[in-house]
Amino acid sequence: MKIHEYQGKELLKKYGVAVPRGVAAFTVDEAVAAAESLGGKIWVVKAQIHAGGRGKGGGVKLARSLDEVRALAGQILGMQLITHQTGPEGQTVRRLYIEEGCDIARELYLGVVLDRENSRLCFMASSEGGMDIEEVAAHHPEKILKEWADPLIGLADYQARNLAFGLGLSGPSVNKAVAFMKALYRAFIENDCSLAEINPLVVTGSGDIIALDAKINFDDNALFRHPELMAYRDLDEEDPKEIEASKYDLSFIALDGNIGCLVNGAGLAMSTMDIIKFYGGEPANFLDVGGGATTEKVTAAFKIILRDPNVKGIFVNIFGGIMKCDVIAQGVIAAAKELGLQVPVVVRLEGTNVDLGKKLLAESGLNLQSANDMADGAQKIVAAVKGN
Repeated sequence: MKIHEYQGKELLKKYGVAVPRGVAAFTVDEAVAAAESLGGKIWVVKAQIHAGGRGKGGGVKLARSLDEVRALAGQILGMQLITHQTGPEGQTVRRLYIEEGCDIARELYLGVVLDRENSRLCFMASSEGGMDIEEVAAHHPEKILKEWADPLIGLADYQARNLAFGLGLSGPSVNKAVAFMKALYRAFIENDCSLAEINPLVVTGSGDIIALDAKINFDDNALFRHPELMAYRDLDEEDPKEIEASKYDLSFIALDGNIGCLVNGAGLAMSTMDIIKFYGGEPANFLDVGGGATTEKVTAAFKIILRDPNVKGIFVNIFGGIMKCDVIAQGVIAAAKELGLQVPVVVRLEGTNVDLGKKLLAESGLNLQSANDMADGAQKIVAAVKGN
């Protein structure tokens, strides 16, 4: 689950992470009132969407008067903000964050992410703050510093100091950076985050260390432990199909292709998309129905896939371990009858109760193609879609 910058800062502040003062606003009048309440002579008007690159897209502006705050808020609210993370369609700006000005001496980068190879949280820091970390990694990998936190003791003081010194910090700023990093680690662990990115991490003229931006993502599978975090969820920023899928505990991600995929198991779902691409097709989604899918869940999955008008065919690829092939077959048949499917459907079943599943499909009287294996199924659905 993703949250907005202002929500991330609100969370981090509870752990002692230093952030500038700011107020969220949903209207132009609220933006002006926010600036008045903050006081000062300089404010930053920030678009709030679930994507990076807002500044480059024109969604972050500096205002030097209340009239400028009003004008900029009017420009940004409602705009279709396009960044490198939104795609060409962009995202509509429905929220603003009005933040006090900051005396910026240096801009740095700090991020925390799970390193799956080491099974540890990795702290990444760079002197190239304000830039896309992917660009830094590609062109200046030597400028990315890394420390791996031990899961038993957390981020050690010496590791935080290594990063601080590596960033060129000195004097009181070093201890402030150490305290910042350790607070960020606690926030990450205690809220089951999947990503924490502070870009830029700012050194002020007085040597303070402040989070000028905050990108926080949470592990969806751990949200049951944090019901309070659900208040941060902004459904306007999510794909309606993904919202519907979450109601049925389906793992769904919309893509740009025209072949819908209904698969059980994340690894098999990834392989299914790969093999569709290999045979010249384009997957329209990632959809994992999980190991305990019911007929109702499979029917719901079909409905979600067919909400996409670009879908011209569906590939059902099931390996039945815990999942039984006959249950999937019943779901496919029920969905086909209820929805009056007008697109070709290719079904590959293997595993528990596979013979019964294939028998149900064959006797359904519906136009459902069976596949012998993944390759056969991928070739059949690609050919069917291209033939339409």
